[in-house]
Amino acid sequence: MKYVALVYYQESIINAMSEQEWHDLNQECVAGVEKLTERGNFLTGLPLESVETATTVRVRDDDVLVTDGPFAETKEQLAGFYLLEARDLNEAIQLASRIPPARFGSIEVRPARELPPKS
Repeated sequence: MKYVALVYYQESIINAMSEQEWHDLNQECVAGVEKLTERGNFLTGLPLESVETATTVRVRDDDVLVTDGPFAETKEQLAGFYLLEARDLNEAIQLASRIPPARFGSIEVRPARELPPKS
């Protein structure tokens, strides 16, 4: 079954890291993805740019509304995602617990929903 692991952390914590700490965290993430890939658990994933680069799009009554910034103000910002293959939720949670930024924020794990085939 496919699970999405959404990575959240406070950008202020990351911004306070030294260049070396940031580099080390990224290298730890790369190594983690390599292990997940070897085990057949990593399908895809990407880190996201800072929340400052976000744009929110809404459509109301056929009007497209565009707002700079994220949809909601929160303590933690969405920093990226992993699409994982796991037997069940327990395995997905175990895999998510190994994602390095979990030490600074949280990882939200959700089953991916398959869309029905086109009729």
